[in-house]
Amino acid sequence: MSNGDPAHGKELFASAGCGGCHTLADAGSTGTTGPNLDDAFGPDKQQGFKLQSIEDLIRGQIAYPEAPMPANLVKGQDANDVATYVAKCAAVPSCGVTAEKPAATTTTSTTTTAPSGGGSSANAEGKSIFTANCASCHTLADAGTHGTVGPNLDQLKPSEPTVEKQVTNGGAIMPPFKNTLSAAQIKAVATYVSSVAGK
Repeated sequence: MSNGDPAHGKELFASAGCGGCHTLADAGSTGTTGPNLDDAFGPDKQQGFKLQSIEDLIRGQIAYPEAPMPANLVKGQDANDVATYVAKCAAVPSCGVTAEKPAATTTTSTTTTAPSGGGSSANAEGKSIFTANCASCHTLADAGTHGTVGPNLDQLKPSEPTVEKQVTNGGAIMPPFKNTLSAAQIKAVATYVSSVAGK
């Protein structure tokens, strides 16, 4: 049925920041900028659509996204893996797929490298929260992200209070995270971004 590895796809769904924009119960994500993937594909599954058809549709959306979804979040086999994972697990809250690497926080993220901004555990937590929720939309060199939907944070160099306010309340197409992240998680990501942006 599948062209991809769903375990790798689940890891990529988290590390590429898909959950920051999309709700997918199995991934524990509650993003609201993009479509709710459980709601989008649940009816198709109930009507008996083949998983390969759903996977092909998802793969096409990854390859040719509509705004505000950024292009080239994942490519090639990585895109196949994400499409396979989403097709298999959409509308299945516990679909039995385990990510290749365990999530680093409760927000379905994976930590890729140690933070350069001070190396504290607070910065490590902030970095993993950023990777899981913000990476697909923002460029931040320290996190290795190149999103173009939202502002380039290295150029903007926002202060900690500015980041905290924006993450809490959202703005323009950015969703508010006050109901998704705890106050401590918002503080951690604000501290991280303000300490590494533009450095």
